[in-house]
Amino acid sequence: MKEEWYHQKWAVVARHILAWLLFFSLPYLLHPTTDAWERDHIKDKMAWTIYQYYTDIILIGFFYVNAWVFIPRMVYKKKFAKYALLMLVVFSLMIASRLFFNRFLVDPPSDIRPTILITFFIFFLVLCASTAFQMIEDKMRMERQASAKENENLKTELSLLRSQVSPHFMFNVLNNMVALARKKSDVLEPSLIKLSSLMRYMLYETDEDKVPLQKEIEYLQSYIDLQQQRFGKNVAIGVSLQATDSTHEIEPMLLIPFVENAFKHGTGLIADACIDIRLYTRPGRLFFEVRNKFNPISCEIKDKTSGIGLTNVKRRLNLLYGDDYVLNISRKDDWFIVSLQLNLH
Repeated sequence: MKEEWYHQKWAVVARHILAWLLFFSLPYLLHPTTDAWERDHIKDKMAWTIYQYYTDIILIGFFYVNAWVFIPRMVYKKKFAKYALLMLVVFSLMIASRLFFNRFLVDPPSDIRPTILITFFIFFLVLCASTAFQMIEDKMRMERQASAKENENLKTELSLLRSQVSPHFMFNVLNNMVALARKKSDVLEPSLIKLSSLMRYMLYETDEDKVPLQKEIEYLQSYIDLQQQRFGKNVAIGVSLQATDSTHEIEPMLLIPFVENAFKHGTGLIADACIDIRLYTRPGRLFFEVRNKFNPISCEIKDKTSGIGLTNVKRRLNLLYGDDYVLNISRKDDWFIVSLQLNLH
């Protein structure tokens, strides 16, 4: 989705610059006799100019440090006492700076009470503006993410309903079962049970936002078993799916596109076809890797209805996990390798 121009970096920077220019010009707009006061009361014009720039830089720095550091790390984490103490320290430093200016640069020195009031007003104004800025920004970002996630879920839901598993896979499995029925094979019954389990998961479990990780693993295992039965000895398939903690949850159908992609592109006119699938967990983290051999010379015709595709999976991971996942896709020595790490819920 194309980003709106007012959300682009140059537009944001321009808005901030204009806001600061307006803020620092207010004293001159509201009190046009400032030049006369400076001429009569300021001892050192150069020191006065340096002090003004210094004050402006301090206010700008305080605005962004408060918004980007103090608010997220203290206010959002409910460390209110620590935050209040820090604000008191910052205000005290501003008062000390102002009194220093008043003592050495103004002749005669102005009354201390108006100085404190003016400093407090400026400090409070910048503090409120900084806090409001960050909270509004965070709220808008969360709303954009929620909207994008909702749109993505609608798109993904349609894709999942149409092609959670490749139609060719389903047809091939059914044809294989017809052959088993004709042979009166003992493998037919467990194959039907696996297919039934796979279809039940596709039809009912995918309506949920999250499912137990163990159910996703069982679905993967049923899919792999049916594929293994289909290809037999023509494809060497290595599988290790181990989850040490049964309390974790995951979004349904998040892992199957990687496995489906391996069977789609790792079979056919490939010498010594091999697919290796590994899944294991560590406290709060999932590690998933799918490796398959591929033929870089042959150009396979891609079935557009096969799964939701790796590109859509990446977009879904970005929306669901943000920075809490790592996905690496690489090709090395006729091997296609997908490696996924993510923080589990």
